[in-house]
Amino acid sequence: MRTLGWWLVLVCATSLGWAQEPAETDAATTVRALEQQWYEAQSHNDNRALDLIFDNALVYLEYGRLVSKGDYLLSVRSAKPQLQQIVMGPMTVRTFGSTVIVIGGYRETTVKDGKHLLRHWRFVDTWVYDKGRWMLVAAAAAPVSK
Repeated sequence: MRTLGWWLVLVCATSLGWAQEPAETDAATTVRALEQQWYEAQSHNDNRALDLIFDNALVYLEYGRLVSKGDYLLSVRSAKPQLQQIVMGPMTVRTFGSTVIVIGGYRETTVKDGKHLLRHWRFVDTWVYDKGRWMLVAAAAAPVSK
């Protein structure tokens, strides 16, 4: 009987430990939504929303340059409001414990000097679950040549 009691304690303790980590499908769903929130915030120059999504130590690679979170937010803050539409393409989401890698693409329409510009991008983003939330810790985007 005593062995059965210890066995139940072990099973319950193990179950509680697993319950604290996000399930893989929940992680993928959450991170997909955060990817969309990022592009929505970017479209509206919403630094406050971006600040909540990005880890303080974020490293972003764009056009071959490494950009910190502060530099990224500064560029968004100083960008002139412009008509911008971002349409997300298909994304592949891979979960590795408390880390999620997202690979995908998007189409960006902007207006510059009165002209509509359409650009296609590919990206790889790395998200980490820490302190009860998902944070973007590393990202890279590159324009796709047509």
